[in-house]
Amino acid sequence: MVLNVSLVIILIYFVITIFLYFYQRNLLYHPNFNSKTSNELNHKIEKISIQSDNTLVAWYHKKNENFKTLVFFHGNAGNLSNRIYKLNELSKMNLNYLIFAYRGFNGNKGKPTEEGLYKDADNVIKWLKSKNILENQIVLYGESLGTAISVNVAQYKEFAGIILEAPFTSMLEMGQKYYPIFPVKYLLKDKFETIKKIKNLRSPILIMHGKKDKIVPFEMGQKIYNLSNNPKFNYFNDYDDHMMEYNLDLVNSINSFINNLN
Repeated sequence: MVLNVSLVIILIYFVITIFLYFYQRNLLYHPNFNSKTSNELNHKIEKISIQSDNTLVAWYHKKNENFKTLVFFHGNAGNLSNRIYKLNELSKMNLNYLIFAYRGFNGNKGKPTEEGLYKDADNVIKWLKSKNILENQIVLYGESLGTAISVNVAQYKEFAGIILEAPFTSMLEMGQKYYPIFPVKYLLKDKFETIKKIKNLRSPILIMHGKKDKIVPFEMGQKIYNLSNNPKFNYFNDYDDHMMEYNLDLVNSINSFINNLN
């Protein structure tokens, strides 16, 4: 009887492990999730297309050719309209911005993978360069999953600045947090190892994280900040969860960071 119960437990564990391996990208990427928002853009944008393996939807707000251009790397869920409340605040700053959707998001063709998202990001930077916007005129802004993508783009390069909102150390550590009894190290396809890349950044960096983040532990953001090269700055809020409150303090922190970039 005990042997039979043990065999059933082992079988269930094996089935769940197989499920996690083959279904993991569905657990990681949520392009169809839509957090309803009543916000509307309070400024003009140009809807553009950027070519990667497939065409990527993007919004471009060009305010002044002498301003720096912020490239926004969104998180693992939702579409561009879910970030309108952030874009409205960014549009008030001395900035241009470009926000784009990864493959598989916002109606784009393709399926998201780590290497695919990196390729999409690289092609966005290439598009800006084709418009004579150089790396030292570009600020990278990563949100959650987008922090890993922006860090990958920024390695060994001289961007004007980097902003990371709710960064995580690696998807491996995140996986071990959520699935502690499974061999995540051997199952995980998309590792997003920011912790191994953060020292390769040469640009000023601002790290923002809420201490009550229930998705990405604040300790991860603190660790990324500690490992970052100078000059580095932080906005750590005692009350924010994963979706940080875009209040006056946070907006002022971003604005101050942008205005002090060379």
